[in-house]
Amino acid sequence: MAVLGELSRNVGILLGQIQRCELNGSVINHDLKSVHCMSQAAPQPEPTVDNEAVNPTFVNRNPRNLEQMALAVKDRGWRTTWPSQKFYHRLVFSRSQHHLTGEVFANGDPVPVLLCSTKEWALKHELGSTRCVAASQAVGEVLAQRCRQAGIIRMVYRHIPWQYRSDAVHLAPPLHIFWDLIGCLAQVKHPHGPSDA
Repeated sequence: MAVLGELSRNVGILLGQIQRCELNGSVINHDLKSVHCMSQAAPQPEPTVDNEAVNPTFVNRNPRNLEQMALAVKDRGWRTTWPSQKFYHRLVFSRSQHHLTGEVFANGDPVPVLLCSTKEWALKHELGSTRCVAASQAVGEVLAQRCRQAGIIRMVYRHIPWQYRSDAVHLAPPLHIFWDLIGCLAQVKHPHGPSDA
């Protein structure tokens, strides 16, 4: 179909050139007229605006897309640096005298990306105590849901051994709850598994 269209286009161009030569009257001999018209160079087509032109300088306007595909470069740091800086996001679970807090930090950013604490009225209202095992589980569940909504699916949790000596951290580690909930939320979002599209 495309070949036939191209052929008819070429014939139309050829006939148009022959008719132009006859109108010009530049050749007097009729025998040479067809030869002269056929030997003329075809006019160059006018340049058209091409929508497929690609800008040679590429600027990534969404830096998180490489991170979500696990292709973004992680800051490796030095081998002697502790804790390691090889992560996209880091989970920090902290305790104060009266409250528990879960924070998610991006690599190299001192301000948390996501935050969940028992200081929030919605959590405090549902809990009997703001420092118990149930409170740490609730903070983990809410933080998991917020991470899922924000599109954060990879993170690192490294507890510092001498900081956490309570049953609230050892009996109900927030990371275990966090990953279980991320898996459950993924199944709720895609009940038949991830789509192939």
